[in-house]
Amino acid sequence: MTTDKASELRALHVPGRPLVLPNAWDAASARAVREAGFPAVATSSAAVARTLGYEDGERTPVAEMLAAIARVAAAVDVPVTADFERGYRLKPAELAERLLATGAAGCNLEDSLPDTGELVDPDEQADFLAEVRAAAGPGLVINARVDVYLSERRSLEEAVRRGRRYLEAGADCVYPIGADGEDEIRALVSELGGPVNVLCGPGTPPPARLAELGVARVSFGSGVHRATQAYAKGLLAAVAEGRNPL
Repeated sequence: MTTDKASELRALHVPGRPLVLPNAWDAASARAVREAGFPAVATSSAAVARTLGYEDGERTPVAEMLAAIARVAAAVDVPVTADFERGYRLKPAELAERLLATGAAGCNLEDSLPDTGELVDPDEQADFLAEVRAAAGPGLVINARVDVYLSERRSLEEAVRRGRRYLEAGADCVYPIGADGEDEIRALVSELGGPVNVLCGPGTPPPARLAELGVARVSFGSGVHRATQAYAKGLLAAVAEGRNPL
């Protein structure tokens, strides 16, 4: 079943007709994503962490994160891909085994250290991704996050160098998070030679335009969760003022 879901998820990564993922954080939000008609569900590590009472950056105990992913996967009938940060210090074989056990069909794995943000050596990251791929086989769609645009080494050349290396290591998609300009995105799509994931946030072109640029996957990260929390705070403020906002 997991391999079937992974095959389904993999096939949704189509340049020019991207898989759009408004990331969920629990079973209820995952069901809402599905009911809105999306063909897959992605989790956001930051949103899941905050829902569980932690901050992002692998501060959530790995067992709690895996349990949250499992609840999301059990709540919907479509493939689920998990934001698994840097891997929560798990060895590749254990990482693959435990993620597959949740029912997840894919995962994000990033190439910076969660505590410092320092970029990992690309060859080291490629070896890590290759070991995850070997352990998971085709059962996980690996979305290799490239954190160059979040670092002081922000450059198209470095993002392309890392992304190509990760694709060679067995990643299915490359996620240069933070790339937001149309020219930069167009160049990444052209030069990486594989499916490209773009984070849709303030200042980023909308999904329809990203499709025109050749993007294969569009993520919203923790954006929907932040917007939901802001809306909830407004409701609570109205109640505190003695009003009925419902």
